[in-house]
Amino acid sequence: MLANRPLISRFCALACMLVMASSASAGLFDDEEARRAILDLRQRLEAVKQEKADTDRKIADETQRASDEAAQLRRSILDLQNQLETARGDMAKLRGQNEQLARDVSEFQRKQKDANAGLEDRLRKFEPQTVSVDGREFLADPAEKRDYEATLALFRKGDFANSGSGFVDFLNKYPQSGYRPSALFWLGNAQYATKDCKSAIVNFRSLISQTPDHVHVPEARLTIANCQLEAKDTKGAKKTLEELIAAHPSTDAANAAKDRLSRMK
Repeated sequence: MLANRPLISRFCALACMLVMASSASAGLFDDEEARRAILDLRQRLEAVKQEKADTDRKIADETQRASDEAAQLRRSILDLQNQLETARGDMAKLRGQNEQLARDVSEFQRKQKDANAGLEDRLRKFEPQTVSVDGREFLADPAEKRDYEATLALFRKGDFANSGSGFVDFLNKYPQSGYRPSALFWLGNAQYATKDCKSAIVNFRSLISQTPDHVHVPEARLTIANCQLEAKDTKGAKKTLEELIAAHPSTDAANAAKDRLSRMK
């Protein structure tokens, strides 16, 4: 609007001049000159109008172009905002996927750890274990340990016949077992309890010869003497008791041997 003010001013000035020229033409010019002046003014007015029209068109074109550019800029801004929103959504989705992946990895690691622990536990059931029996430590297979303890449990329940058979089977199955000295001792006791003194003496003497320092050797000697006394082998029993006292003087078995010797005199 401001840009049209010079053209409007020029148009008004020309119109005034045309009026003035028309008024003064009668007195100053003849008719021909007046007509030429009027035509000239009219031409100049038309030129001004055309110039104004051209200017208005240019302004309109510029305005339209500015409007189009503004609209395009708005569309570009909207597109950019949409792209940013999409990017934010994608980032949030990726963040969620990463968090889920981290949870999945953590869960997998926990399950793997549990599986490894379970596998180790299962393998451990088949691996030799350190056991301590009658003051002696040694390695024993789980099955070996289970068989020995099951057979000993029979003896302690008073099932001497089955425990004796169980110890015989055990010694045949595990000839190099660390349980062997103890198994011989309990086997001898089971046989003594079932009146099989001959077999009991054999197994007690195997214990003494194979492991003379075993904790049950004094008791084994004392039971051998009992078997000999029951077999009316007084001489053999006396000798066994004397050997017991000489070899293990500070034991309860030695004290019992002394008592029996005193009663044999």
